[in-house]
Amino acid sequence: MGIQSPIAVKAPPNMQKWTRSVDFPAVRLPMRNTLAEQNVQTHFPHRSSHRHVHRAEPSPSHLHRIVSAAPSPPGTLVPMPSSADRELLRRAIALATQNVLANAGGPFGAVIACNGQIVAEGVNTVTATCDPTAHAEVNAIRAAAKALNRFSLAGCRLYSSCEPCPMCLSAAHWARIDAVFFGATAADAARAGFDDAILYQELRKDPPARRLPQTQLLGDEAWASFAAWIASPTKVNY
Repeated sequence: MGIQSPIAVKAPPNMQKWTRSVDFPAVRLPMRNTLAEQNVQTHFPHRSSHRHVHRAEPSPSHLHRIVSAAPSPPGTLVPMPSSADRELLRRAIALATQNVLANAGGPFGAVIACNGQIVAEGVNTVTATCDPTAHAEVNAIRAAAKALNRFSLAGCRLYSSCEPCPMCLSAAHWARIDAVFFGATAADAARAGFDDAILYQELRKDPPARRLPQTQLLGDEAWASFAAWIASPTKVNY
């Protein structure tokens, strides 16, 4: 199925968010014959096939996080991942490995697809661009928004080679991504030296108790920005 013409989408202001976990298999994938020449690419549509060496059966130890972009009551059943979801995730894993072998950045890759068609891809380019926010998921989200010419990616799914860090998961929420599929877990990333556990621990603490000091100042003055936003007749909600 092809991708429809980009249409600007406004997210309802009362949009609710919820998460749900279901069993998801671990997968291993060999390298493709050619390395990615670009860190972020846009495809309409994607026309590549991928082989795999091993495909494990679903295991309770591998979880798949779903981020719903539409108002859904808690307890709503989430469909099991399809074969297409697995192939798109394999593409993200291949990108991550290719990025390492090309000495272009960290071992992370991401794919964003709408209606089963790849819209954008991204890899980690933190060291290549000297940008600490240039994670694979963020790069893919930026590329997809640009390709579709809209700030809402409702109707799209994010496939990440590894469980998104708090920053990337937040970006997926803000982009209104329908669902997130990931391969390796945060624990796997920690074994490779990318430990996000500290970030999750910090978020559970009150701001004054965090390792990165946070202090509120000039609250009354800062509210003026929100007052201007509320009063604006031309604002575009997102």
